Amino acid sequence: MKVAILAGGLGTRLSEHTKTIPKPMIKIGRYPMLIHIINLYLKYDHKEFYILLGYKSHIVKKYFKNFLALNKSFKFSINNKFCKITLVETGKKTMTGGRLKHMSSFLDTNETFMFTYGDGISNLNIKQLLKFHNNQKKLITVTPVRPQARFGEIQITKNRVTSFKEKPQTKSSWINGGFFISNKKFLSFIKNEKTILEKEPLEKATKEKKLMAYKHKGFWKCMDTLRDKQVLEKLHKKNFF
Repeated sequence: MKVAILAGGLGTRLSEHTKTIPKPMIKIGRYPMLIHIINLYLKYDHKEFYILLGYKSHIVKKYFKNFLALNKSFKFSINNKFCKITLVETGKKTMTGGRLKHMSSFLDTNETFMFTYGDGISNLNIKQLLKFHNNQKKLITVTPVRPQARFGEIQITKNRVTSFKEKPQTKSSWINGGFFISNKKFLSFIKNEKTILEKEPLEKATKEKKLMAYKHKGFWKCMDTLRDKQVLEKLHKKNFF
C-alpha cells in the first residue's frame, strides 16, 4: 500500500536545527526521523513511499542523491529491506491539507493509502490498524494516542490534594497521533494549498460520520521541541524504535 509522509513544514519550535534542515531530517541516532518512520512501515511490508516536500526540500534530495533518478523515484534500502521512494515537491508555503492533496495524481480511483507526519514515531501495529480500517468500511481512520503529560498532574477535592503524579500518561483525552489510512475520496475534502488538514477536511469527515479512530495505547512520541529530540534519542538507545 502507498504511504505518504508530510515532510515540508517549517518546524519553528525546533529552530535550533530547522534553520538549516527540515525537521524530518533531524537525526535520532544514526538516521533522520524520516528514515525511522519509513522503517516502521517497512516492518509491515509497505514498500512504496511518497515524501511530500516543502521547506528546504533540497536537503532531503541531497540525502538521497545517490539514489535519485530523473523521475524522482528510486529504490532505497534500510537494513536490507528495499522500498520505492518518490519525492514530491508541494511548495514551501503549502499547508498540511494542500500538501496531502498532491497525492491525488498518484492514486487510482477509490484507492486506499496511508499517510503520516514526518516528525512522529511509534510502535504502532500497522497490520492491526489496516485490519481495523477495512472492517469499519469508512472513508478515513486516524490513530489517537495518549501521550505523557508535559507537567505533573494534581487532582484536588475541596482544596485538598487527592492525587499527585509526576508527568503521568494522560487519561482524560486523546490526541491526533498522526497515523492515518484513507480512501482517495477524502482528498476531495481538501480545497486548495491553503487548506489545513486538521481543520475543514477532518472536521467535515467527522461531521459526516466518516472518520474512525483506532486507539493506540503503546509507545508514541513526536518531535516538536529540542527536549522531545533528547527524549527520543534516549528512547532509541533503549530500542523503543
